[in-house]
Amino acid sequence: MSENWVRKRQILGLLSSKHFVSGEDLATKLGISRAAVSKHVDALEEYGVAIFSVKGRGYKLANPVSLIDSAKLVESIDNRCFYFDEIPSTNGFMLTHKGELKSGDVCIAEYQSAGRGRRGRTWVSPYGHHLYYSQFWSFPQGMAQAMGLSLVVGCALVEVLQQLGVENVGLKWPNDIYLNEKKLAGILIEMSGQADSECQLIIGIGVNMSMSEEQGKGINQPWSDLSELQELPNKTDLVIALQKQLKKDIQLFEREGLAAFKLRWQSADLFHGKAIRLLMAGNHVDGTCRGIDEQGAVLLETANGIQAFIGGEISLRPR
Repeated sequence: MSENWVRKRQILGLLSSKHFVSGEDLATKLGISRAAVSKHVDALEEYGVAIFSVKGRGYKLANPVSLIDSAKLVESIDNRCFYFDEIPSTNGFMLTHKGELKSGDVCIAEYQSAGRGRRGRTWVSPYGHHLYYSQFWSFPQGMAQAMGLSLVVGCALVEVLQQLGVENVGLKWPNDIYLNEKKLAGILIEMSGQADSECQLIIGIGVNMSMSEEQGKGINQPWSDLSELQELPNKTDLVIALQKQLKKDIQLFEREGLAAFKLRWQSADLFHGKAIRLLMAGNHVDGTCRGIDEQGAVLLETANGIQAFIGGEISLRPR
């Protein structure tokens, strides 16, 4: 970690979202000048950290910031773990180095300058506020073996969040996680390789932990974050639990396929048994959601019976 980021992280460690801390106190504790403190605070704001600055009172975080404990992370994960203060994209890093990776290796960053969501959308990635996570996995039988994997990842993430005490969390087909009926997390799986031989997958996960009001204005759908809870979960513990749960669930998926996850999906499916509308490239189909099949397709009961829909530009909306 560069000296530049060491200082910034020290400042964040001394700041609070509940009390102001004077610039003089920060300078004294860090052994630097008031001007240096101001410079680091300005730089943190450029990375998306919302900081209140009041003359005569000092600085205060607008929202809680949770940083990874890299030593604990490396000690607790039995795969290689790449951790960055800043990076263009965790998925991009893993794709670049896929030839050197083993299934279960992970990459985590505190800030992404080019975070990606589904369908080319930007994933808002302010420093230290959220979880930006990618995990590598290799499937020896090709892309067909990975059909429905995003649903498995969704089940794993819900399991971990519930273990950490998060209630009212559920799944929206095919790969969104909601908290209190607003989007909390998303999944982006990127593939390379062959359809009928070994392929490599990068499983990208973004979880909103503590969204600032200003950053939230740039999101064009209802969103939620974990700061709604009485206590913000520890991000390091979240990563460690997620990596272990994903390894366990993907290994189960390799042995038994998506059939092993149908009941778990159904128990967390926000739309199961509800009237919905499927939107597909300008067209739509109305019906009642009846869960998923063993290929990961959503099942919709219509006037023509139960039909399966998968892939492309399908999305779900309550009718």
